[in-house]
Amino acid sequence: MTTIETIFLGIIQGLTEFLPVSSSGHLVIGKNLLGFREPELLLDTALHFGTLLAVCIYFRSDLRKMIQELWRLIPRGQPRRPEPGPHAMLALMVVVGSIPTALIGLIFKEPLESLFGSVTTVGMMLVITGIIVGITRFIPESYGRRDRVSVIIALAVGTAQGLAIVPGISRSGATIVCGLLLGLNRDLAGRFSFILCIPAIIGALLLQLDMAAVTRVGAVPLIAGFLVSALIGFLALKLLMGMVRRGHFYYFAPYCWAIGILTLVFA
Repeated sequence: MTTIETIFLGIIQGLTEFLPVSSSGHLVIGKNLLGFREPELLLDTALHFGTLLAVCIYFRSDLRKMIQELWRLIPRGQPRRPEPGPHAMLALMVVVGSIPTALIGLIFKEPLESLFGSVTTVGMMLVITGIIVGITRFIPESYGRRDRVSVIIALAVGTAQGLAIVPGISRSGATIVCGLLLGLNRDLAGRFSFILCIPAIIGALLLQLDMAAVTRVGAVPLIAGFLVSALIGFLALKLLMGMVRRGHFYYFAPYCWAIGILTLVFA
C-alpha cells in the first residue's frame, strides 16, 4: 500500500469519523475502489488513532478538568473527602459507558470483523444510519434538558457505541442520537459521545496491534495516514459540534441514504 493511498484513506477517515456518515463504511468502500479486497485492520486502527489525537486536542479543556477533579478525590489524609465535581462524574460515566462497548467488542469481535469485507452490508447499514440521524429532525429543542449523564444513559450510549462496530453504522450518529433521545442537551450529547470514544479507540488499537500488518502496509504510509486523519478529523470535529449545537444533525441523513443506495446498486 503506497503513501498516496493511505493519505487518501486518511482523508476519508478524518472527514467521516466525526461526521455521522460512518468512517468504517467509507473505508470499506474506499478500499474496494482502490482494489483492496482484504481489509488491513491495523491501518483502520492507525487512522482511528489519528482521529483520537484530534478528539484529545479539541476536548483538551474537558480532559484536563476531568483529570484535575479526579486527582482531588484521591485520599491524602484529609478529614473530609471532597465531593466529586461535574467533570469527575463525567469521567466516571465514561468508564461506565465503556463497559458495554468493551463487552460487545470482545464477544462479537470475529463475526463483526468479517463484515468489513462486505460492501453490500455497508450499503444497507448506511441507509439505516440515515434513518437514525434523520430522527433528530423531530426532536424538539425543549426536550433536551439533562445536563448530567446518568448511569442508565451512559450504559445506553455505550451500547450504541458497541453496536456501531458494524461498518456502515455511524458511531457518532448512534451515540449522539441515543443521548439526545434520552434527554441530554445537545452540547453534552456531543461531548459525551466523543469523549466516550477515547477508551474505545485505545482498546481497538491494542487489540489490532499486529507487527506483520506493519510489514504489509509499511511504516511510512501508516504514519502519513495517521497525520492526515488527525488534521482533517480536527476540522471535521469543529464543524460537527457546531451543527449539533444548532440542531442541524439531520442534515447528514440524505447523504447517508444516497451513498447507501448507490453502494447497493453498484456493489
